[in-house]
Amino acid sequence: MSEAIFNKIYECLSQNGAKFRVINHESAGTSESVAAARGTHLGQGAKALVCTIKGVSGSFLAENFGILSQKESVKVNVIAILPADHSANLERLAAVFGAKKASLASPAEVTELTDCVFGSIPPFSFDERLLLVVDKKLFGRFSEIAFNAGLLDRSIVLNAEDYLRIVKPKLVDFADKTPSL
Repeated sequence: MSEAIFNKIYECLSQNGAKFRVINHESAGTSESVAAARGTHLGQGAKALVCTIKGVSGSFLAENFGILSQKESVKVNVIAILPADHSANLERLAAVFGAKKASLASPAEVTELTDCVFGSIPPFSFDERLLLVVDKKLFGRFSEIAFNAGLLDRSIVLNAEDYLRIVKPKLVDFADKTPSL
């Protein structure tokens, strides 16, 4: 859907001297099938979920994200990145933000905030209304991460250290190992 998002990522990585490669492949409907199409391990996949977190304190946003808010309690849109062989624990994600509830965004909200469809969302945020958090478990097992780059049929495999250096994501703990994997 979004050639523009792919181009932004490609330009960002190129300008910052990242080690990466682009892989064109058939559109795949699951994390397992796209990992197979890319020739990568499922755990290298950087799965992206767009979530809405309600009841985040303005002081938390100021302290952790440098965002000033006059409101005591706000709704926050988050792009939460986790390893593809894990599942998101939305209660724990809400707790990271000092809130009680996190939910998945609607398809319309996902498209509006990311310019991508489900399955093609990269681990980058190009919208100031969308905070980026990454589960720590994405790193340490593999030297590279893999993700669809705005398109269902195009992926990027990127050096994990380069991702951390360039994106500087807020690292948190919200993912659980998926038992069947």
